[in-house]
Amino acid sequence: MEISISGFVILSIIYFVATHVGLYKIFEKMGEDGWKALVPFYSTYLAVKMVKKSWVWIITYYVPFLGFVVWMGIIVELMKLLGKTSFKEHFLGVVFAGVYLPYIGFKEDVQFIGYEEAAKYKKSFKREWADAIIFAVVAATVIRGFYIEAFTIPTSSMEQKLLVGDFLFVNKMAYGARVPNSPISFPFTHHSFPEWIPFVGGNQSYSELIKFPYAKLPKMGDVERNDCVVFNFPAGDTVATEEPARIYEQMIKDASIELNVSQSEARKAIHENYTIKARPVDKKENYIKRCVGLPGDKLEIVDAKLMINDEVGYFDENAQFNYSVETDGTGFNEDALQRKKITTEHVTGVNDGANDKFIVTMTDGAVEKIKQLSQVISVEKRIQPKGYSVPWSVDPIFPNDSQYDWTVDNLGPFVIPAAGATVELTTKTLPLYRRIIKNYEGNDLKVDGSTIYINGEEATSYTFKMDYYWMMGDNRHNSQDSRYWGFVPEDHIVGKAVFVWMSWDAQQGGIRWDRLFTLVH
Repeated sequence: MEISISGFVILSIIYFVATHVGLYKIFEKMGEDGWKALVPFYSTYLAVKMVKKSWVWIITYYVPFLGFVVWMGIIVELMKLLGKTSFKEHFLGVVFAGVYLPYIGFKEDVQFIGYEEAAKYKKSFKREWADAIIFAVVAATVIRGFYIEAFTIPTSSMEQKLLVGDFLFVNKMAYGARVPNSPISFPFTHHSFPEWIPFVGGNQSYSELIKFPYAKLPKMGDVERNDCVVFNFPAGDTVATEEPARIYEQMIKDASIELNVSQSEARKAIHENYTIKARPVDKKENYIKRCVGLPGDKLEIVDAKLMINDEVGYFDENAQFNYSVETDGTGFNEDALQRKKITTEHVTGVNDGANDKFIVTMTDGAVEKIKQLSQVISVEKRIQPKGYSVPWSVDPIFPNDSQYDWTVDNLGPFVIPAAGATVELTTKTLPLYRRIIKNYEGNDLKVDGSTIYINGEEATSYTFKMDYYWMMGDNRHNSQDSRYWGFVPEDHIVGKAVFVWMSWDAQQGGIRWDRLFTLVH
């Protein structure tokens, strides 16, 4: 059941009004004028006064995150004063306030029982724990869904700025918290239950019985160029659950090469050997990259150098690239490199006759240090020129079409789509915008020869409905980013990475104390 944005707004308004109608009647039963429940700030002061809590509750009520917890506490305390003390009643009052508060407000046999009578009520030990757990889950779910959420850095694509093992807090209010597309979901899960849970481990943890279209709450600001942004993996609308990081369409192309069969036969083989699922936007995998390109920007990559609007784009001084390092036959000792403070991500040897060649992933600073080693003959950055072919893959680089000879190091130029902008559509330009038109903006797209049809009508141009962004990792030669799957739609944006609250170095087996509570720049 899909609810439109206007329908969602109307339901939200009805729910808000109904809740305050219930509070209006409850205030009357407490001996106050009902209209006072509708006055901002003053109603909070009176409610806290009614339940005989300290002024700290009033202040905390207006603190983000904590305010929701205080609100739950006020509702529960008011219900106790009306003789409603069961767990079921408190749960209904907090979770379904728009329905239950008007119900008890208009119910004539529900009246104020007095403070002394309410004080006689004591919770059992089990009830104390049940209340604490349930209300903690409700509060945490709301905070996690709309305010702030913890994420972990699983790969090295953002090194050296963000390291594997960093634990981040992501501000979902920064760009406007999204209304969940799939609101029915098991608490504290993303799209699946953890594998270690008996019986349900690995199974889907959400339901699509109710689906909301894209909508978001008011934002603190816009996505700015070079922000570290968390977003849902755009190409993850169809996914092989056993390998969620791989692009479904690319898996089919690659299987076609590996098995030497047609793509239709390769698709059949993929479906026979993997569990294929379609996921809504908010249940796609979470990625974190740097937003290097904004809507309307002209973007080009020339010999690994990012160009935005014909000027050099973001480049972190600790960004890593792949280098070919030739030695006199002597290899590298990783411990020795570490002692000389030459940090490398990996060193792979390549046998090349008398001399040895190594592929080394490192920063520019490490390059200067490794050149000084006695066994090193030459160091050369590995750049893929336009037309470079990846032997084991077909069209792995955006726009994933044989008409384009782009590579990870040489790509573009093109303009990043912006809402309201119109582009010319031909069979040459269509690959750039195919996923936008069909997957992200939900149109029926067909091509007959050189004629393009959108929703059954011939189209020679297209006007975008949403803004789009270009995301890249700082570790430019070890990052699956927009160079592989293209633009990130605005409705896929989750939030802005704020700070690292914990960092664990798995290789050294310890905490990186210098990274705790550091801001993400």
